[in-house]
Amino acid sequence: MSRLVRFDWAIKYLLRNKANFDVLEGFLFELLKTPIQIETILESESNKNHGADKSNRVDLLVKTTGGERIIIELQCSVQWDYLSRILYGTAKVICEYLKKGESYRHIVKVISVSIVFFELGEGRDYLYRGTTAFKGLHYGDTLAFNPKEREIYEALHAVECQTPEKIFPEYYIIKITQFQERVKEKVDEWIYFLKHGEIKEEFTAKGIQSAAQKLDVLRLSEEERRIYERYEESLHDEASFNEMMAHETKKARTEGREEGREEGIITGELSGDMKACIRIAKSLKGAGWSNQEIANHTGLSLDEIKKL
Repeated sequence: MSRLVRFDWAIKYLLRNKANFDVLEGFLFELLKTPIQIETILESESNKNHGADKSNRVDLLVKTTGGERIIIELQCSVQWDYLSRILYGTAKVICEYLKKGESYRHIVKVISVSIVFFELGEGRDYLYRGTTAFKGLHYGDTLAFNPKEREIYEALHAVECQTPEKIFPEYYIIKITQFQERVKEKVDEWIYFLKHGEIKEEFTAKGIQSAAQKLDVLRLSEEERRIYERYEESLHDEASFNEMMAHETKKARTEGREEGREEGIITGELSGDMKACIRIAKSLKGAGWSNQEIANHTGLSLDEIKKL
């Protein structure tokens, strides 16, 4: 079996090439259950690489031939307010692509796809879809477009529009750590690849065998291989950091409980959590992380971090 580059690295360096669009189109087809044809890759945060970026986040903004904008984001590090982040991301795209003077009906359809490698929220599933529906509080009906509204939106989007769900953003969250290895449908083959970096010969999902060829490490140039090796090293550093977080949190919670028992109070565990956050924040500060990056990872406020 060939050794394949990670999907997040491929998004950053390989899949922006038009010759490789079929890989992304295949993944999106199996996820969204609708044919996707990519027109172009638009500017996104991950296009602007810089030395201070230690968050292991990669994102890509795709424009389809149908005019939709699809945000594909991979997040490796824990971020406590991540759900707010994806909300902000879709709102930002909506605002950026509504031209001055245009009516609101020209707002683009945005689909947000988040691939996360940490425990996000609580839930048993590994694949979630979120949409916007308006439910009647008294009759329980779902608000639909009237004939004139349907005419306007269907002419604009070239798809059938029965309800506002069609024009509001859609959210897909793939929790990689929650995937239990059982491949039940075609999209699971892609999720298996995302988790293990392997593509089995019997996989038949759209685009996945093309990915097996185009993401082969042996196909990389010498320069690309060096860049990829440095990226893998950064992932090892990230794993070490996560272990440090877990160790410090456990240690500080134990100390906090002991202090709580001694003082006869029940806030010991909270005190322990705070100690862990402070220790980790100090370590990150010493490693050159920005205050905002530390806040994202520890939950401490910017004012608290500045006082350290």
